[in-house]
Amino acid sequence: MYLAKQDYFQQVNECLKVSSEAIARTSETLNPIQVELAIHLLSTCRGKVILAGVGKSGLIARKIAATLTSTGTTAVYLHPADALHGDLGIVTPADVAILLSNSGETDELVTMLPYLKQRAIPIIAIVGNIHSTLAKKADAIIDASVDREACPFNLAPTTSTTIALVIGDALAMTVMRCKGLTTEDFALNHPAGRLGKRLTLRVSDLMHGGQDNPKISPEAPWLEVITKITQGGLGAVNVVDKQGKLLGLITDGDLRRTFQKIQPTQLGDIVSSAIMTINPIRVTPNELAYNALQLMENRQSQISVLPVTDENDICLGLIRLHDIVRSGL
Repeated sequence: MYLAKQDYFQQVNECLKVSSEAIARTSETLNPIQVELAIHLLSTCRGKVILAGVGKSGLIARKIAATLTSTGTTAVYLHPADALHGDLGIVTPADVAILLSNSGETDELVTMLPYLKQRAIPIIAIVGNIHSTLAKKADAIIDASVDREACPFNLAPTTSTTIALVIGDALAMTVMRCKGLTTEDFALNHPAGRLGKRLTLRVSDLMHGGQDNPKISPEAPWLEVITKITQGGLGAVNVVDKQGKLLGLITDGDLRRTFQKIQPTQLGDIVSSAIMTINPIRVTPNELAYNALQLMENRQSQISVLPVTDENDICLGLIRLHDIVRSGL
């Protein structure tokens, strides 16, 4: 069966419609009692969740296991064939099993059932046939049946695997909420990603402080200001009082604007307090770096550096927009 080029878009769109309609139908036909039972078993699981399936269902099972694990519920994929050759050893009585099969009669899963029952672990079946062997042996049955596959021959697992995946994701998201997972908890499981950095990376991780904290007194002459900014290489310097409290900030831009306003003969009278931006926007070291980035960018006139102070307004250093962007945020 060949498809004319002008029909490509229509065919792709038709496949999407079949899947979306199946999802809508599933949301209306799910058995609330069975769903509540499945959520209860998963949210109270004291061990791990074992996912199993064969073929395309196995691939979906792997993805659901990954979603559960990343959202606070330890889960692993167990291939039924490997389970029957020793890998059942990972299953403990504290676990819960989720078995995926469109037919509900997958030989490898049906063969594995008695050995899971011997360990007395609850079984959740995500099946396309609620009258199947797998469904009859399960403690909770999630109906994942579809009217037809998106495949033009109604053969290739397409709509059925989509429904199984959507159900698995919905279960995982609900369990995550039951457990009260926070964005911080989520980020701890995703430390290398942009989202993880956004929720965990703090100003203290990126700021220039200690010996690298450029600061001067309010009486410092303009030449010292230029020297400090040049030596620090950060494009700015903090102005502090004798106790180390922040009074102001001087950037390269402040220097240029000052020199545009005054006569060369007045340079000898210019001190840092006359150049600085008084009471500048600042952040604390415990502030999320992403929040600091928003402070710099969400303004009519963007700024590229922020002073860092403690709760007593003691100046601790500087953080630059460049440092935050370079971190991957």
